[in-house]
Amino acid sequence: MSETIGTKYEVPIKPVEKSLKISDRAKSELKSSGMMDEKGKLKLKGVSPKMLKRMKLEAIDCPVFNKELGFVECYVCSNFHSRISGVVYCKGDPLE
Repeated sequence: MSETIGTKYEVPIKPVEKSLKISDRAKSELKSSGMMDEKGKLKLKGVSPKMLKRMKLEAIDCPVFNKELGFVECYVCSNFHSRISGVVYCKGDPLE
């Protein structure tokens, strides 16, 4: 387990060949919070287009959903705490 305050999991980030599809649940959350426009284009505040392109080609094995997710979906999750040196710090709280 992690010694970082408030985190339960340390999940390594892995590169993928092709970006993973964002789930409908995540898309609706992104649209409601203003991080995705109606056409489906991501507009993450504070993230450059170059960094966003790199984030789309990364994935994690999510301990909360027990499946592989794209990093963008992880980044906008309420459990996301931080990302340091290729490792995501996850709070691990159950989600609906």
